[in-house]
Amino acid sequence: MLTWRGQARAVVRLPGFACAVIEGMVSIYLIAALLAAPNTIESARDRQDRPTLEKQVSDLTAAAQKAPQDGEAQYRVALASSYLAEVSLELHDKKQAEHAADAGIQAAERAIAISPKNAEYYRVLGTLCGQVVPANLLSAFSYGKRAREAIRKAIELDPKSSQAYMARGVGNYYLPEALGGGVTLAIPDLRKAAELDSSSAEAYLWLGLALRKEHHNAEARQAFEKGAHLDPARIWIKQQLEKTPAQ
Repeated sequence: MLTWRGQARAVVRLPGFACAVIEGMVSIYLIAALLAAPNTIESARDRQDRPTLEKQVSDLTAAAQKAPQDGEAQYRVALASSYLAEVSLELHDKKQAEHAADAGIQAAERAIAISPKNAEYYRVLGTLCGQVVPANLLSAFSYGKRAREAIRKAIELDPKSSQAYMARGVGNYYLPEALGGGVTLAIPDLRKAAELDSSSAEAYLWLGLALRKEHHNAEARQAFEKGAHLDPARIWIKQQLEKTPAQ
């Protein structure tokens, strides 16, 4: 059995082994970060916890930089960035929303370059492009077009993706009618999203927002109530329910 000094000498003599250990530890940390990220960012999104989302984006970006050919690592950065942009819009911070969405778009594009047949990568890209629109209306035409193209590809690759239909609905909710969007286009896609995944609180949230914008308050309240039941921790759903008249 080696003493502490003997172990130290062994490491010096075997630099390849030491490198392997370090690389293994980096891989473990990377995997741990990726596995922990979905629950962490969703919980932070529900609580409108921007500091936690900012830290997650930073940590996931660092992990992705260590794995530049890992599409999933790039996707996690994009997903966390989309949640940060979403919460920033909820809190009326358009500048941060635009910054987060732009950073996420770059990560999503890297993920697509690695795995060009992954529908979810196109879905998150479309979501991010759509989030730039309310953050910077001067960019609405170009980013609206990019969002439509990405979502079209996502639905083409996965016609049963509830999230893809929701992303298209949200994009049209934000995009002015003059530029090819509007609530009239959004509502059918948001209904489709809820139909494909009846457990999606987000689908009911956005359906409620679209219905309320069309002054269908009673039906909007029903959608918000369903969303709040599915995700009781989602602050923004509760806020929208409280501000929606019964009729």
